[in-house]
Amino acid sequence: MNAISWEHFQAVELRAGTITAAEDFPEARKPAYKITVDFGPEIGSKRTSAQFTALYSKEQLLGKQILAVINFPPKQIGPVRSEFLLTGFYREDGTIVLAVPERPVENGARLG
Repeated sequence: MNAISWEHFQAVELRAGTITAAEDFPEARKPAYKITVDFGPEIGSKRTSAQFTALYSKEQLLGKQILAVINFPPKQIGPVRSEFLLTGFYREDGTIVLAVPERPVENGARLG
């Protein structure tokens, strides 16, 4: 494991947000959703795609608070412009469990 400095950690913008839309993404190579998240008034809403289809339905995702990295450069994934990285944990079977706040926090709250 490579150690990083506190400054490197502080450079990563890990923010809480609430999923406001989850749509099918049939153009994706692997099963995925198009996700829209509200990060509060300072940051606004951002979109991405995410491969969380094995454990979560679109309905289960709506209204869920998540943890995301919001300061990666945008990346084009097929027709979707990914504006943030939705975080999660890989399980042995390859499925991904969302990283979420344990209790509700304000949208845009920073992990620190």
